Amino acid sequence: MPAPRKYPPELIERGVQMVAAIRDGDPGRPGVIRQVGELLDIHPEVLRHWVKKADAENEEKTHGEGRETLILRRLERENAELRRVNSILKAAAILFAAEIDRAS
Repeated sequence: MPAPRKYPPELIERGVQMVAAIRDGDPGRPGVIRQVGELLDIHPEVLRHWVKKADAENEEKTHGEGRETLILRRLERENAELRRVNSILKAAAILFAAEIDRAS
């Protein structure tokens, strides 16, 4: 007889959806699984397992979409990350320029 499940399937599904939503909105953000796990009171390793399982299932579904679609999605995520980094660098340049003007 299998051991009883500590977390209801609805809670784990909600956690997986939250992790996916955060990753879509902010790719490359560290600690997402830990933060969502703490928020929902799910052990991070349990959530990480379910997220990996969901990712594998989604990859199987998208496998039929074609290589071009997968490449396009990866490039869109990379583009979003580069735009975010670029905005940070612009803000830093403005801050340093103001510091130089103030020193002069």
